[in-house]
Amino acid sequence: MDKTTSFLQNRYWILRHGKSIPNEKGLIVSSLENGTRPEYQLAPDGVNQAQLAGELFLKELNQNNIAIENVRICYSPFSRTTHTAKVVASVLNLPFDGPQCKVMEDLRERYFGPTFELMSHEKYPEIWALDEKDPFIPPEGGESVNDVASRLAVAMATMESEFQGCSILVVSHGDPLQILQTILNATKQVNGCEEFSSRIQAVRVPTILSQHRKFALETGELRRVI
Repeated sequence: MDKTTSFLQNRYWILRHGKSIPNEKGLIVSSLENGTRPEYQLAPDGVNQAQLAGELFLKELNQNNIAIENVRICYSPFSRTTHTAKVVASVLNLPFDGPQCKVMEDLRERYFGPTFELMSHEKYPEIWALDEKDPFIPPEGGESVNDVASRLAVAMATMESEFQGCSILVVSHGDPLQILQTILNATKQVNGCEEFSSRIQAVRVPTILSQHRKFALETGELRRVI
């Protein structure tokens, strides 16, 4: 781990869930209530994407001489992310109900509010235009970029406190993972404070948070982040 990330105790990879049934239907499914319904899990193509992502992750672990016992999978409780995490755990031969896999509600999808829930994917540009203008203003009844950054900071703090010297795969959703990458990338540029929570607080500003779309991921895309 290089000196720019010495304030962290673990290494992190992120994985956006595989192509889901909502993706196929072109639906925004962002509430916890809807997102955890079994009918909104992975589509067959998404299962294949999760399998390939698991194989790629395993390859990276082997290339970096990382033992499977040092791997943790932390995932959103939504059906599509749980399904993805299960497939990856199977590839790694990890028991999904064991201590190396942890569901974390703070990794859930960004809630876009009742105006957008179960509406067409074609509505996303409206939300992202609002984000670019002011990432502290939420869609009506939903979460702003800053709201999501706040709970992702809590998720990171939880993982840092519970795990030491681990390689952690974070299985989540498009917007949360874009926002997570935005804040983690910015923390590496912060000088003068070693405490992770202080670094996070320093980068939660409009000029940084409004840029989260630069870190977009495809469904099933694995990425090493820090």
